Amino acid sequence: MQLGLIGLGRMGGNMRERVRAAGHEVIGFDADPSIRDVGSLAALVTRLSSPRVVWVMVPAGEPTRSVIDALRGLLAAGDLVIDGGNSRFSDDEVHADVLRERGIGYLDCGVSGGVWGLEEGYGLMVGGGDADVARAMPIFDALRPEGKRDEGFVHAGPVGAGHYAKMVHNGIEYGLMQAYAEGYELLAAEPRITAPDSVMRAWQNGTVVRSWLLELLVSALREDPGLSAITGYTEDSGEGRWTVEEAIAHAVPVPVISAALFARFSSRQPDSPTMKAVSALRQKFGGHQVRTMEAVQ
Repeated sequence: MQLGLIGLGRMGGNMRERVRAAGHEVIGFDADPSIRDVGSLAALVTRLSSPRVVWVMVPAGEPTRSVIDALRGLLAAGDLVIDGGNSRFSDDEVHADVLRERGIGYLDCGVSGGVWGLEEGYGLMVGGGDADVARAMPIFDALRPEGKRDEGFVHAGPVGAGHYAKMVHNGIEYGLMQAYAEGYELLAAEPRITAPDSVMRAWQNGTVVRSWLLELLVSALREDPGLSAITGYTEDSGEGRWTVEEAIAHAVPVPVISAALFARFSSRQPDSPTMKAVSALRQKFGGHQVRTMEAVQ
């Protein structure tokens, strides 16, 4: 099977190699001339035989919208576009409608696996019509982990369902990472624990908290004990916010995911205006002592 792949970054490039290793022909385009197979989107479309399947793997938002708009003018009726980036699920219906006007199909696919996907495979969550999913299944089978299909791939529902499932997946990821990180800090704070990294390493087998994320934290601590080479400043890529927004819309309590998201916000503040206000209030109503900026300089 042929596949056009747009976006050959950390994940896209590895996905190209994994699909090729499964025996499919992949023609890739990227803004970086050193890694692309063709020099333009038009050249990519020309290289593909009809009906075409094109996978978009670029950042969410305007980059994805601009690629979808360009493909709308280049592809023909009967072709299929798969958005495998982290687009917001509400954008998928817009993309599908724009392409449907030209008779072009659309699938949204949440992709999990990160830089390890080349060897381990990618978890796939797909939204769209049954016929389009069936048509792209050889590519999905090439990308997903080996083993039972339903343990690494799901047709989650209509257009938008794939990215919705991936959004919730990433929200859960926020909570899991925060819990491991808080546990590490508590272990490191207790003098009785002489080697917190060794404790976490021992949790990798036989315990109820073993997981791949734990393995990654153990690996990070092995490479940089105490994590002294990095700061705690932590970005968020959007899915955690969207998860909390959806939880509010559905009146679903998600305290763990919300707290994990807000912890990332706190990580970016050199000093907290909120806690300054709390300190000032305590001084005003109770005469409690405050720590002045002069005292800490």
